[in-house]
Amino acid sequence: MKINKSTKSGRSRPGNCWRLQDAKARLSEVVRQAQQRGPQRVTLHGRDAVVVVRADEFDRMRRPISGRDIVAALATSPLAGVNFGRMTIKSRVRDVSL
Repeated sequence: MKINKSTKSGRSRPGNCWRLQDAKARLSEVVRQAQQRGPQRVTLHGRDAVVVVRADEFDRMRRPISGRDIVAALATSPLAGVNFGRMTIKSRVRDVSL
């Protein structure tokens, strides 16, 4: 059975939280909910123990971040259309004896 109880701070936990005994008994539903509605938390003795996530989301989290990921993130950013001009500052160079 999904739990929706108050935490120590008084805030209500979302409906994506399962007690371990309920998650074991209804594993297929936990998996289905993770696929359709996002990560599902499983608690042990009232404390978060694990999170069940979709396989593609887990793979995405495990993949190292590359330069292409940063370029893709910037391309989809709301600031993608901003043109950053490169400024060149010309200054004299002095000779230094070493």
